[in-house]
Amino acid sequence: MRQPLKRIQTALKHRKLDCLLVTQPENRRYLSGYTVGDHSINESAGVLLIPATGEPYLLTDSRFELQAQREATGFRVKLYPRGLFPLLQKMLKSLKVKRLAFESHYFLHSTSLRLAKLADKIRIELVPLTGLVEELRLIKDEQELAKIERAVQLNELIFQEIFQGLAPGQTEKEVALKIENAMRHKGAERPSFETIVAGGPNAALPHAVPGDRPLMAGEPIIIDMGLVLDGYCSDMTRTVVLGTPDEKTVALFRLVRKAQLAGLKALKAGVSGMVVDKVARQVIERAGLGERFGHGLGHGVGLNVHEGPSLNYRNRKQLAPGMVVTVEPGIYVPDWGGIRLENMAVVTADGCRELNRDTTFLDL
Repeated sequence: MRQPLKRIQTALKHRKLDCLLVTQPENRRYLSGYTVGDHSINESAGVLLIPATGEPYLLTDSRFELQAQREATGFRVKLYPRGLFPLLQKMLKSLKVKRLAFESHYFLHSTSLRLAKLADKIRIELVPLTGLVEELRLIKDEQELAKIERAVQLNELIFQEIFQGLAPGQTEKEVALKIENAMRHKGAERPSFETIVAGGPNAALPHAVPGDRPLMAGEPIIIDMGLVLDGYCSDMTRTVVLGTPDEKTVALFRLVRKAQLAGLKALKAGVSGMVVDKVARQVIERAGLGERFGHGLGHGVGLNVHEGPSLNYRNRKQLAPGMVVTVEPGIYVPDWGGIRLENMAVVTADGCRELNRDTTFLDL
């Protein structure tokens, strides 16, 4: 049995819960090894039913039977030809479940109503839980770290190739498409989020959507890209200039890089995400541009491109070895543009280990 699964069952026993219903796709994959993703929150490829003791189950339909049996080793695969709830009712009775926990943060309201109706019918207590599996996912083991590092390296390789071909006149949308096509051609499962390419004034939008605007010489161009490889995500942002940057661009770039280095230096086990954010943010605030850095310093990366822990003013929890985060300060100036630099790092006992090796951005 997988170690995380044992820890889940121990946690269920401690909380006097009979069973956990796992519906969040990344949690399902993390615990079972079943790689099929959901098309949407209302179209599931299956759920896990994990008793506090005994054999766990993967409930799915006939479309995924063979893959489920092949991938979800240690789980008994049960099919629901007439939908999840008739099978769930049968199994909860068979397992003599009295208290059923479910992932309330990944449940449609309409589905929760159906579950509540079922619970009333068979007289069981529903217990909403959040973060039980996600808490385990915060700390990456060596295999996970290796997968993340490979995703980072492939992401960098693609960026370097695309960067060599950048030229004024290419549109944001055109470059974004080239990046995502290259990801597929080089073996990535998919982008880990929609690629951002934003030039000039558009770079003042932290989550700009690539459009038909052509890239121009001398302006800052933000490229934010990430991919999924073997289930794990990468996330990287570079700011580049085609041609010679002006003094303002160089000065802001150096300020953002200084903030990033300060954040990386502060990043270590035992320090809270809030403190790391504050250390980097103060660099920009002291330059009088604090109001131009509106988002958090970083976020966790793993099976999701955005997961815990967060590096922001709200996270007072201490970081621990094995956590993987981004460090991505930025400055955004309306009607001019923006600068953002983003690297990924693994938290260690006495500091951090950067996963990125690309230094193209330092050319600015």
